[in-house]
Amino acid sequence: MNTESKELRWAILTTGWGNSAVKAIEAFNEGALNGSNIVLLVYESEPSGAAEIAKKSGIETLKIERDKFDSQVAFQRKLSEELKSREIDYIFMLAFKYIIKDEMLNMFPNRIINIHPSLFPSFLATKTAIQDALDYGVKVSGVTTHIIDDKIDEGIILCQEVIKFKEEDTFDTLYPKFTKKGKKATIDTMNLIYKQHYNK
Repeated sequence: MNTESKELRWAILTTGWGNSAVKAIEAFNEGALNGSNIVLLVYESEPSGAAEIAKKSGIETLKIERDKFDSQVAFQRKLSEELKSREIDYIFMLAFKYIIKDEMLNMFPNRIINIHPSLFPSFLATKTAIQDALDYGVKVSGVTTHIIDDKIDEGIILCQEVIKFKEEDTFDTLYPKFTKKGKKATIDTMNLIYKQHYNK
């Protein structure tokens, strides 16, 4: 764990194209992250927009494919080893589709953050939270960032952003709103973690 520097070292984990990770790196490039440095992006598949912007931004990228390992535990053990070797302080899961197992949780206690496209405690443990909220007919939803624990989509809530639904909204009209609010929640979360870490 990096204890000497006053700058927190972050790793981003993503699978797929990585839209949320792209927004986080954009925020980093814009100087919106106070005291936090994104030093590593871990991704799984190509094409990856997140890997492309990371490379252009001078951020190290690391491709680790789940199907190269016999189990989730073995996959996450390798992932944890790579993170530890780079003295990563905090991990942000941005559209990372795998459930973190106990071994990795114990290696990074209260250091793994997730973002979910709903307002906790609604529409949890689903990969279709936006569409689920739309189908249910809610008037508001949003995004939540939280510290993960051994339960799915639970743990300490860090930041929430509210998104109002209009009657004419569809998934396609809502998705850009979630993207915009997700970027804000990501920035606010990383800045909050920095303040809490150093008791500022």
